[in-house]
Amino acid sequence: MTVTRLAIHARQPYAGGQAFGAAGAYERIDGLVHFAVNPEDPANTGIVDLDRADRDEHGLVHFTADFCILQPSDPERGSRNLLYLVANRGRRVLPRQLNRGTDVAGSEDIDPGDGFVFRRGWTVAWCGWQWDVIRAPGLIGLDAPTALDDTGVPLVGQVAVEFQPNQPTHDRLLANRVHRPYPVADIQDPKATLTVRDWPDGPRTTIPCDRWRFVDDTHVWAADDFAPGRIYEVVYRTGRCPVVGAGLLATRDFVSYLRSSSATDNPCASRISRAFAFGVSQSGRFLRHYLYLGLNVDETGQRAFDGMLHHVAGARRGEFNHRYAQPSVQSTPSFGHLMPFGYDEQTDPLTGRRDGLLSHQRALGGVPRVIATNTSAEYWRGDGSLVHTDLEGKRDVEPPAEVRVYHLAGTQHGPGVLPLVDTEPNEGTRGAHPFNAVDYSPLVRAALVNLERWVTEGLEPPPNCFPRLADSTAVSPATALESFRPLPRTQVADSTHLARMRRLDLGPDAERGIGRFPATSGEPYPTFVAAVDSDGNEVAGVRLPDIAVPVATSTGWNTRHTTTGGPEQLIPMAGSTLPFAPSRAERARDADPRPSIAERYRDRSDYLTRVQAVAQDLAAQRLLLPEDVDLVVEAAMRRYDAFTTLTRASTDTLIASR
Repeated sequence: MTVTRLAIHARQPYAGGQAFGAAGAYERIDGLVHFAVNPEDPANTGIVDLDRADRDEHGLVHFTADFCILQPSDPERGSRNLLYLVANRGRRVLPRQLNRGTDVAGSEDIDPGDGFVFRRGWTVAWCGWQWDVIRAPGLIGLDAPTALDDTGVPLVGQVAVEFQPNQPTHDRLLANRVHRPYPVADIQDPKATLTVRDWPDGPRTTIPCDRWRFVDDTHVWAADDFAPGRIYEVVYRTGRCPVVGAGLLATRDFVSYLRSSSATDNPCASRISRAFAFGVSQSGRFLRHYLYLGLNVDETGQRAFDGMLHHVAGARRGEFNHRYAQPSVQSTPSFGHLMPFGYDEQTDPLTGRRDGLLSHQRALGGVPRVIATNTSAEYWRGDGSLVHTDLEGKRDVEPPAEVRVYHLAGTQHGPGVLPLVDTEPNEGTRGAHPFNAVDYSPLVRAALVNLERWVTEGLEPPPNCFPRLADSTAVSPATALESFRPLPRTQVADSTHLARMRRLDLGPDAERGIGRFPATSGEPYPTFVAAVDSDGNEVAGVRLPDIAVPVATSTGWNTRHTTTGGPEQLIPMAGSTLPFAPSRAERARDADPRPSIAERYRDRSDYLTRVQAVAQDLAAQRLLLPEDVDLVVEAAMRRYDAFTTLTRASTDTLIASR
């Protein structure tokens, strides 16, 4: 076992001793897990620079990570299923997509929400995997080993940092998000560069060296403001070199230990028969990268995970296993943007390269059952369709037998909320339209239960459901955008400025995980989004009542507000909700081509009947849990009630006040 010990720091009743149905009360266990891995073991050789880390007298590399476990206090009341939640940027929370709880920044508490996973007796666990998490209450991370040169000094090399401000500012942390930056090796380095471009694929302009400088080893300053909406990139040398991929091993080996070890320090000993992984966004991309490297078989030859749910990961991976990787980065073209995108092997017609996300894992064994759920936003950001189309953009590619892929129609990256808002709280990005209000979380809950039954009972999940080229329900983004131009007060993106996945050249050492930055961009891959109907709602995918019997146009795209710059650009991961006019008179006043709510539905009772029919049909297809039918119906009715009273004046007030 590569886990040498679990140091438990706290063990206490969870949620004040609250009982969760038949599973009863839970306990919470927090601590530190110690690892010692062999860089020469075939199970570990895919980790970049692990062989350059300091070793003990047995040739093993040591590192530690924070962990947290929630499990039934009475072992006999558990389901024997482990749900491993990949921490998203260090956050140790129960995803809203499952338990419908809240994430309180800076809090050590873990909100049980409605107790969905606990009522089912799941053991829930997290383990730190990111070296760059800023340690703070509520966050967990990894103390990664350091890659050393031949003299025992940390490797010095090149790193690129990209950022796009939402407000004017003179200085910036050298980080794409709020995370620990790579420190500048020499703040006077004349070879460091700062460039700017006006859209994701736009040409770079170099800012003269006398117009900017490093404030210290973690901040950059510009004489002229960093302007809202423009995209800046700093390339410099750093003297810090963590073995970033150690986080992948921490995930595998922590889970293997919990399910297999009989050691006295394992609080889950003899409790776990099956292990499942759930990753959202960055964490879903992490799981895709984990599988691509074939890591689901540990040093003993045992499979770690039996099932995985990749949620809103799209077709990307991430900066999880190369030299100077930044795990929190999401948009910078880098190793996470390279093929393969689909689960089975494909050949790039331009480069001749052939690969598949599961190719290495198939060769080693241990391929888990996988369900991938994506929203419309992953398609609009320029990669979602690559999971199920060929690299020429000519045909659909059916996922392999071990995988199901579902597109959640008319949704954005995160579940929507009421009342309508147009400003993102974490980044401060403001949309030209209110953000998408559709709450798709019940569909993800059903996906998890389907995955569980697939693994434990052999019950096949519902068929794949996504936009297809064969029936013209998958179209180009430019084609789809044309459908939105007639809608009143709608700011449509410039189709030539959309982000696209491109072939990248990361230099001659890229195969060894050493990149040359910035990456050189080549030809784009053809990508698609779902076709829309006359209301602007998507016609393909899993359609909640919000889409099947709508009171608004709900999209997976939104443009940047003029006050935050770049109004021709899309906001990554954000969608829009554009309510229908409540009445024929309101519709006529706006010259809105979409029939009003009053013209579509006789009254509230008529709408309720239609919503119930759609929800019950989804439950019959096992795309929605019977217990969540009322939840979906109530949510749709809240939006009906909100939008039937939302006049043009109140919509204008919303947009003007945010």
